[in-house]
Amino acid sequence: MKRNILNSLLLAVLVVVGVGCRPKKLIVTTPPVGQTEELKVDKKSENLALLKSKDISFTTLALRGKAELDINGDENNVTMIIRIEKDKKIWVSVTAIAGIEVARAVITPDSLLILDRLHKKFTKKPFSYIYNYTNKQINFGLLQAVFSGNTIKDFMVEKSALVQDNGVWVLSGTTGDLAYRSLFNTLLKTEETTLNDAKTAQAFKVTYGNYTPVNNALFPSSLKINSMAGDKKINVNIDFIKIESNTPVDFPFTVPKSFEVIN
Repeated sequence: MKRNILNSLLLAVLVVVGVGCRPKKLIVTTPPVGQTEELKVDKKSENLALLKSKDISFTTLALRGKAELDINGDENNVTMIIRIEKDKKIWVSVTAIAGIEVARAVITPDSLLILDRLHKKFTKKPFSYIYNYTNKQINFGLLQAVFSGNTIKDFMVEKSALVQDNGVWVLSGTTGDLAYRSLFNTLLKTEETTLNDAKTAQAFKVTYGNYTPVNNALFPSSLKINSMAGDKKINVNIDFIKIESNTPVDFPFTVPKSFEVIN
């Protein structure tokens, strides 16, 4: 990790959860087109409700994964731990191969807290700080949906277009300057979501891998994020080796007195 670990972590977190799963997790086979629960043509409200019904319901989520992290060409293999308390906070820890934690972050609906352990620095910012790196339509709920593999609430509305394309369903639309598009597989789970803001040259894409049963729903076994904000490029590829839902979790975050506070 290089000197810019603080902003690099922030970018990775912004563009980057009971049943336990190990590397040999049970994978649900995606049915061929035409052999799955069908949406109804010209019944948008019912179709949106059906897609949302496939979301995983949770109070807490805890994920651990092996990740390939590429930040502006600086590639690192790390372990990422992600914990979520629904609608309240997202906690992320990044550990290097040597087992040394290099950074930790907490995101809430109104704030960002980041520890750079390598350089003994701490920063606290309002949630709006992320708009330096992404579209102003991004909010806590969207980040939470990305990490949980759920539908994005702000996009599951009547004004969005919902059409069938080659046997699968595509949801698309705009909100402000942001154009969005979500592709659903034949399990009616999100397979891919893209966000584009041509005005600010910002783009975001999340792709989910195979799905595995968790808490009477389906959860992605892998997550790939590609983000571009101006000349900043982030690629994160996470293979989850542990998935837990609705178990007690904690969010440890203590700032050592020796750490420099960065405004």
